[in-house]
Amino acid sequence: MSQRSARALGKVLSQAQITQYHEAGFISPVDVLSEQEANEYLQRFEEAERRYPALAHAHKRNNVHLSFKCLDELAHHRVILDAVEDLIGAHFSLWATVLFCKEPQSPHYVSWHQDATYMGMSASEFVTPWLALTPSTLATGCMQMIPGSHKGAIFEHEDTFAEDNILTRGQVARGIDETAAVDLILKPGQMSLHHARVVHGSRPNTTAQRRVGFAMQSYMPPQIVQVVGKNLWLDIRGVNDRPDTLWLHRPQCDADPIAAADRELADANLDDILYRGAAQKRGY
Repeated sequence: MSQRSARALGKVLSQAQITQYHEAGFISPVDVLSEQEANEYLQRFEEAERRYPALAHAHKRNNVHLSFKCLDELAHHRVILDAVEDLIGAHFSLWATVLFCKEPQSPHYVSWHQDATYMGMSASEFVTPWLALTPSTLATGCMQMIPGSHKGAIFEHEDTFAEDNILTRGQVARGIDETAAVDLILKPGQMSLHHARVVHGSRPNTTAQRRVGFAMQSYMPPQIVQVVGKNLWLDIRGVNDRPDTLWLHRPQCDADPIAAADRELADANLDDILYRGAAQKRGY
């Protein structure tokens, strides 16, 4: 038996990794880029950020892949898509992306939560890759996961709108055993993949270095549809027939006007979905 066939059944992931995903609700780390390649993508992103500050800032961090070509490339990276295929099959679309930029010595954090809580989908069997473009460590505020928490129902979440909480509603999942948390330490160019129901969060960045992570939230098979809000999707791989769907355009350059118009629609739709029933609404 070849080394490859002994190691893996999937295109990228080993059988052990696939089993871990189903048992724990996440996998980490998975190599996607070299550290040099990750740094090159970081430089391209930060240059686009400087050139088009209105398109990516603390209150506009969703769907930046529709504005910056470097992030669109990452959302279509072969290794990421092959890993996703290993977990959910050969047919899937992308719902949205989120940039998590924790500035140096920032008090901002992400509270314990489950992604599926407010996304308004018909089911929650979908996956989010989280790619590190800078070191994601204990000190910079790496993600933490509660293993196996995806196997049960959605926890009760309380909206806090806490000032330093990065989440839209400052939502906090109650009744979490934090002693079970696993730290997902990633080098630049590595990713984690997590299930929509797994409980996760992250602490503040206490270092002098910016921490940049790019979450592709999420890749979903075609049988999952939006039941709250409109069906707006970026077609990624395979056959993705969904009724009443607006298919978004990939940017052909930074600040592409066609993709920019799509982003405005997608961001407005995301706001309607994520803030549905909330007592207040923040600027992102």
